[in-house]
Amino acid sequence: MQIVRGGIPASGMPSFRSLPEDEIEAVVNYVRSLGGTGAAAPVKGDPLSGEKLFFGKAKCSDCHMLAGRGGFMGPDLSDFAVANSPAAIREAIVRPNEKLLPAQQVIRIETVAGQSMSGLVRNEDNFSLQLQGADGTFRLLMKSQITKVESTGHSLMPADYGTRLSAGELDDLVSFIARYGRRVEVPSGPSGERPHRARQP
Repeated sequence: MQIVRGGIPASGMPSFRSLPEDEIEAVVNYVRSLGGTGAAAPVKGDPLSGEKLFFGKAKCSDCHMLAGRGGFMGPDLSDFAVANSPAAIREAIVRPNEKLLPAQQVIRIETVAGQSMSGLVRNEDNFSLQLQGADGTFRLLMKSQITKVESTGHSLMPADYGTRLSAGELDDLVSFIARYGRRVEVPSGPSGERPHRARQP
């Protein structure tokens, strides 16, 4: 972390002091995963219960795919844990609107015909815009038909998981997502069983 933060001037590597501490940690975890060395990050929770939450009560799979299962509205989470620590995974769940990329922000559009719609921009050029609504439907709009485009500043992901799920359920969910990273220690289930794994990362 000191090397990433301060750089190596003699070799031409720049300093990355402007990066937040959690992003520097994510970079270090990712580099460690590539080399297969370094201490593993411990993960609390039961991944078997987390898998049931992901595909059940929490409805994560409605939007996210993991190891080939789930939806396609949100980012594929199969390798999310490779570059993100368990703490960062938890933060992304309970505060989904903190570090949004432009493509992840819901936009609201008004048309010449008086229609109002919202969704994610999937493709855009000088003349048209492709919008995907929360129901997954794609709409191709000519920019000449649009009178207003504004960003809502939030994603399609619910922002209430911190209250909707208990602390223990959040631990379980994080442990399930984290097990797809290369440098984590995930405990087995109550019976010693490990959750089904579709592939090795």
